Amino acid sequence: MLKRLENYFEFTRLGTNWRTEILAGATTFLTMAYIVLVNPAILSAAGMPVAAVTAATCLSAAFGSILMGVVARYPIALAPGMGLNAYFTYTVCLKMHIPWQTALGAVFLSGIIFLALTAAGIRQMILRSIPHELYAAVASGIGLFIAFIGFRNAGLIVGDPETLVSLGNVRNPTAILASLGLILMVALEVKKVRGSILIGVLSITAIAWALGLVHWAPAPGGFHELTRTAFQLDIRGALNKGLLEIVFVFFFVDLFDNLGTLVAVTKRAGLISADHSIPRLNRILFADATATVVGSLTGTSTVTSYVESTAGVMAGGRSGITAIVTGLMFLGAIVAAPFVGVVPQAATAPALILVGSLMLATITEIRWTDPLVAVPSFLTLVLIPLTYSIANGLGFGIIAWAVLHLATGKFRRQDWLLYVLAALFLARFIYLGAS
Repeated sequence: MLKRLENYFEFTRLGTNWRTEILAGATTFLTMAYIVLVNPAILSAAGMPVAAVTAATCLSAAFGSILMGVVARYPIALAPGMGLNAYFTYTVCLKMHIPWQTALGAVFLSGIIFLALTAAGIRQMILRSIPHELYAAVASGIGLFIAFIGFRNAGLIVGDPETLVSLGNVRNPTAILASLGLILMVALEVKKVRGSILIGVLSITAIAWALGLVHWAPAPGGFHELTRTAFQLDIRGALNKGLLEIVFVFFFVDLFDNLGTLVAVTKRAGLISADHSIPRLNRILFADATATVVGSLTGTSTVTSYVESTAGVMAGGRSGITAIVTGLMFLGAIVAAPFVGVVPQAATAPALILVGSLMLATITEIRWTDPLVAVPSFLTLVLIPLTYSIANGLGFGIIAWAVLHLATGKFRRQDWLLYVLAALFLARFIYLGAS
């Protein structure tokens, strides 16, 4: 049985084994487990019950990750997306006064559109239309993005009203522990110790608990809580209210966040083919779209691929077993939700910083001596962390690529879809600026 599984997940070709994959899955889970606490906190502001959303968050993450692992066989974990959950709550529900049940109906419709476009091959066409140099810029930009999140969570970077950001208090216990964790993880990585990131996370967690620096309170959870949000979505209401704009935002942002994450993780894992194509792309996109539909049915906002999956890849994860292990841990978190908060940010922040720094390796693939390539790549690279959005950074890069190639007469007719994407992104930015 194990041999058949190893053959299915191509352990020999990928040079991996069960121990490595399980450690990688656990590493990915620990770096993204915060969503179990954060997502319910955000959606509860829309009037959704915390315990029910906690269960829905865990179940949708488990379903999406396991589906990705089994069907697509990639080490990519999924969960309700940050940013889209805030848009769901603060813009759709609170600002536009749309009931959360109707908003869930809009999420469901966006997922159905995902599935339809995947079946028609349009999402695949979109991914193939993006120049491979922008792939490298996206991967590096996401590296800066998650490293920035790590620095913020560690307290090493803080907001400043005059300079936007500033150095935090390096004497803060969280900053000290995060720095210690980074040193430990890098040292283990240099010595080629398997599971270096996981060892670092668990070690800093133990130290934080021993020093009394973890302030944790049990939270409600359990499968029975799901009844308060599961199948409560109002699809007819979403259609009657003409929420096409909302459905489009859910669809548009998730599409390009997902594509950016997909490129970053597969490049880091060395799973992109020599011709810059991604094997089994249809299956990856199918898993993502299906997870969004299931997420809306259980009672949470859009489910998407997580950049934290790169932490598992850095731990050696190469096959779908990594994603399956992460999914199983999310499944267990439904029952153990009260204990998810035992891992402090001081332990996960250095993992994000380390992974982010190593993802910058793709920056060498960009032809920096060619302005037609360098400028769009630079905009993508820099604006992903500065706008706190993968979709925004990629959007500016695509627009710049299209405009510069048109202005210099370097455009090609076979690249027509890229120019369509540029026009859509430009329309979206203009719309956002006017709203």
